[in-house]
This record gives sequence, C-alpha cells and structure tokens, in this order.
Amino acid sequence: MNESPNRRILSIALAVVLLDQATKLLVLRWLGPTQERVVIEGFFRLVRWGNTGAAWSLFRGQNYRLAVVSIIALVGLFLLRRHFYIQRLSGQISLGLIFGGIAGNLIDRMGNGEVIDFLRFYLIRRSGEELGFPAFNMADSAICIGVGLLILLSWKQEHENADSGAATL
Repeated sequence: MNESPNRRILSIALAVVLLDQATKLLVLRWLGPTQERVVIEGFFRLVRWGNTGAAWSLFRGQNYRLAVVSIIALVGLFLLRRHFYIQRLSGQISLGLIFGGIAGNLIDRMGNGEVIDFLRFYLIRRSGEELGFPAFNMADSAICIGVGLLILLSWKQEHENADSGAATL
C-alpha cells in the first residue's frame, strides 16, 4: 500500500486517539474515582486520577489554558510538519504519535475537564514508603515516544550531514 506521508501521519494519529480513548473509557468504567488495582505488587497498578494540569500535574487547575496550548501545538506542528522528516517513515510515525497523543489528551480536557491518567509505576522502599513515577496514559506515552523518535532522527540526520560534509573535504 503506497500511502502519502500526510495520510500515514493521520492514520497513526487516529489509531493513537482510538487506543487512548478506549483505554480511558475502560478505566472510567472499571475503576471508581478512588479505586486502584494492583497489577504487579510493588511495581505497577492501575489508578484513576484526573489531572487538570500538564506533565506531573504542573500548572494544575489550568485545564482550559492547556487546551488552548494543545490546539496551538497541533496547528503549529501541522503547519511545520515538513521540517520534521515526513519524507521518512520514522518521521511520519513520530508525528503521528505526537498528533494522536496531543489530540487524545485534548479530547479529555474539552470533554471531561481533566485528563485521565491511569498507569502508575512505583517501587516500595525498604522503609515501606512508596517511591512512584507520576501516573500517565496512552496519549502521554505516544507523545514521549514520538518526541524521542524525532530527537533520534535529528541526531541521525546531523551525523549523516557531518559524514557527507567530511567526505567532500
């Protein structure tokens, strides 16, 4: 199948949004507002946390401002997408993940007034105290993976340019 870069980006973004919203819907139906389910004792649990802020609950209570920032980010990335390696499959995947992740959390912000986070990784210290990573969701994961992939692409491109420049000297 010979898809255009824009169509592939859109397909990936839609898949991310569908997966993100489906998993959040399952959590909303399966867990009450304060319930948690231990999946792997001392390491991983499912939670149902509402987040009106950004990553790690930064800017808590700024849900609608963050929705505006999300919209601006989506429009900006869309307009500048040709600068993000969309000629490469890996660039298309990275942008699809980022677009889908931003859109998934934006749907929550606009529809629920908060983003639903539900994946919680943690460790139990010898003292019995919990040391945990902030809860997150599928959209957050997609954004992080997409950004990481873009960083790797940039690094690879920079090294390819340096190698080709050295060969011409």
